[in-house]
Amino acid sequence: MALLAALAELPRALQGLASDAASAAADPATGPPIVPVAASLQSEALRSRLHFVVYPPAGYATGALRYPVIYFFHGLPANPTSYLHLGWVAQALGQLRRQAILVVPQATRVEDGDPEYHNWGPGDDWETALAVELPAWMDAHYRTIGTRKGRAVAGFSAGGYGATMIGLHHPTTFSVIQSWSGYFRPTDPTGRKTLDVGSAAANAYASVEKLVPSLAEQFRRYPTSFAFYVGRDDPTFVPDNTSLNAALTVAGVPHLFRLYPGSHTTTLWMEHAPAWLGSALDGLEAATTA
Repeated sequence: MALLAALAELPRALQGLASDAASAAADPATGPPIVPVAASLQSEALRSRLHFVVYPPAGYATGALRYPVIYFFHGLPANPTSYLHLGWVAQALGQLRRQAILVVPQATRVEDGDPEYHNWGPGDDWETALAVELPAWMDAHYRTIGTRKGRAVAGFSAGGYGATMIGLHHPTTFSVIQSWSGYFRPTDPTGRKTLDVGSAAANAYASVEKLVPSLAEQFRRYPTSFAFYVGRDDPTFVPDNTSLNAALTVAGVPHLFRLYPGSHTTTLWMEHAPAWLGSALDGLEAATTA
């Protein structure tokens, strides 16, 4: 029933994408319009289709450049079509008037789904779908810079956790990692209880703080821009962020942390989106003809 409800919502959500594009075109403050493209791939990791939206830069269709790509993850729990409602991220990127591709993928197939961007087993391996299959599909179908220096991964709330874990687990794929009001261990839907993901080894794999001792060497081998922020009035995730900042500082791991006025809201993320997307692009190769 959840799947049927999601499919019923899809045409309305796709109309919302078109509205986002029209708004961008009508507002000169956003720069040239970024027109969304709905796409999907057949995922072996999920044993189903993975849906996502691609926002190519203005002029993509008539040019020949290869572009850096920002993969952006939304919060959880969510619905199968929640990824269709992040046009504000594309508009923030458009304000920068910088050339990049934005990709916003689906992160659940059920109503109120909360797979935490984790690999749970055959047919439910979200990390593999998003870290391996999706970049491979993008490199095959779009003019991307198909190296780690051409890829950033970012997200807000649970998407910040997913971006961090996927970025750290796949250093040969991503060179820029950002978490906006995220957390750094798998949680239940409240965000307060740490999930047991099946074994001691799996729990360690899913914890950013458990990875901290290895990150200085990892970042030396694979130079990485790792940045995260949280609103100081966030009701749940301030301790996660301040604790990770302290641990990284003690371990000598280069990173950027900011504590902003605000809570756990889209208002906060929209306010800082242009600056943080610009910072992500600063860490990537610029669009090129090569």
